Amino acid sequence: RGKGSPDDWQRCLKAYGLTEDQAAEWKGNPVDNLAPLAKAGIPILHVCGATDDVVPIEENSLVVRDRYLALGGSFTLISKPHCNHHPHSLKDPTRIVNFVLEHTGFPDRVAKPLTPFGYDYFSLRGGLQRCRNVFETKKTGRVAFLGGSITAGPGWRDHVCEELKRRFPQTQFEFINAGIPSLGSTPGAFRFARDVLAAGPVDLLFEEAAVNDDTNGFSDVEQVRGMEGIVRHALNSNPKIDIVLLHFADPGKLSEYRSGKTPAVIRNHERVAQHYGVASIDLAKEVTERIDAGEFTWEKDFRDLHPSPFGHQLYADSVSRLFDAAWSSSGSPENNAVAELPAPIDQASYFDGILLGAAQAVSEQKASLKSGWALEQNWKPTDGAGTRAGFVDVPALVATEPGAELALTFRGRGIGVFVTSGPDTGLLEYQIDGGEWKQCPLFTQWSPSLHLPWAVMLESQLAEGDHRVELRVASSADARSKGHAIRIIHFLINGR
Repeated sequence: RGKGSPDDWQRCLKAYGLTEDQAAEWKGNPVDNLAPLAKAGIPILHVCGATDDVVPIEENSLVVRDRYLALGGSFTLISKPHCNHHPHSLKDPTRIVNFVLEHTGFPDRVAKPLTPFGYDYFSLRGGLQRCRNVFETKKTGRVAFLGGSITAGPGWRDHVCEELKRRFPQTQFEFINAGIPSLGSTPGAFRFARDVLAAGPVDLLFEEAAVNDDTNGFSDVEQVRGMEGIVRHALNSNPKIDIVLLHFADPGKLSEYRSGKTPAVIRNHERVAQHYGVASIDLAKEVTERIDAGEFTWEKDFRDLHPSPFGHQLYADSVSRLFDAAWSSSGSPENNAVAELPAPIDQASYFDGILLGAAQAVSEQKASLKSGWALEQNWKPTDGAGTRAGFVDVPALVATEPGAELALTFRGRGIGVFVTSGPDTGLLEYQIDGGEWKQCPLFTQWSPSLHLPWAVMLESQLAEGDHRVELRVASSADARSKGHAIRIIHFLINGR
C-alpha cells in the first residue's frame, strides 16, 4: 500500500524481466534469505516510522521481524509513533548507539536514553531565563503551582520544589500551592489574583488544566478563554514572569494519541502557549509513547489520571529535563521583561477576571436578595456528600425553592457563577439587562456524591460597562437531582 510511483514499478519489472505474477513469487529479496544471518547470530535493528506511507511498516519491518524471530534471530524494533517516512533516525541516537555497543563488546559504555524515541516532549519557546536571573541575582524566588487535584495533592509538585532548591541552593524560595481539585482553566483565571498573586508578583508559574478542562466538558472556546485568561493575567501582573503549561495524561488522551490525533484540549492550550511564547510540556504524549515502547503500563504503574508515585516522579523528571534544556548555558541569564503583549486570541478571554464573594456582594449592596435567597455565613452540607476545601464553611448565597429571585449589579464584559453543585442542585435561570430569560444547568455527573466546585459563565461578550443580572431558581431540574438548590460561593466578573 506504499505510495510508490506506478511508473517506477513498471521500470523495475522491465529491468528484471519479470511479470506481475513472477514478481510476487520471486524469492530473491533479502527478506526471503534471512536464515544465514540468523544462523550467524547477527542482530538486526530497524528504526522506522509507525505511519510510514512510503515504506509501510506492516509490509517491511514487521515482516522481517516476524520471519527473523521465527528463525531464532535477534531483532530490535524502534517504531516511532505517529512518524511518517521522515525524519529518519532519532533526535537523540542513544538507543541506536547502545545497540551497537551492546553487540560489539562494550556493554559498560551503554548510556540510559532519556526518552524511548530520542526526543523530548517540551517546547521551551521563550525559555526560563527571567526567573533564573531572579533566582541567581536576588537569591529569592516565588514559584506558584495552579491546577486541579493532580497539583493540589503531594507528588510531582513536591519533587519540582526540591529540584529547584537543589539547583539554586543559595536561593530562598516561597512555593504557592494553588491547586484545588476538580477545577480547570476557567475558574483558574478568575481565582488567579486571590490564589496566586495574594503574596505579590510570581517569578515562575506552573499551570495545568488539560485533564479537568477536558473531563469537565468545557468547549474549545472556553478552554482558550480560560487558559488565555491565566497566561495574560500572569504576564500583566509581572512582565518578567516565566510560565510552564503542563498537559497531564488521562485514558482519553492516550486513546486519541494512539489514533494519530492530538487531543483538542492540548491543541487549545498549545495555541495559547505559542501565542504568548511560554513553555509547555505534553506529558500526555510522553506517557502514551513510553507505555507503547514497553517501559511501563497504565494499569500497573501509572494506575489512574491521579498518578501513582511512579507517575508523579515521571512528571517531575520531565520538568527536570526542561530545566536542563533551559538552563544548560553558564552565561548571564537574560532579565528582559516581556515585550508588549500581542492582541488577545479572544477579546472575551478572562484575563480581567476576579472573584466577587457572596458576602462581599451583599455587604457592598451589589446583590439584592428579592425572595427565597439567604446569605449563609458558614455553609456546609447536611446530606453527607463530599466537599472541596474552600467551598465549605464559607459564605454562600443559598436558595432551595423554585421561583427564588436575586439581582446583581456589576461592571465588566462577562458574568458567571461559582457554585457548589451537589446531590440536590437545581437549574438556574438568568436575565441580563432586561433581555430574554435563559437557563444554565448546574448539575454535573459528579454531583450525586459530591458538592463539586463548578464555575459557569453566563455571558462572556457583553459591552464593557455597568450591567444587571437577574437570577431565578427554575421550576424544573435535572432528573438525577434531589432538589432545586442553588448555592453561590462567588460571582465571576470579567472586566474593569
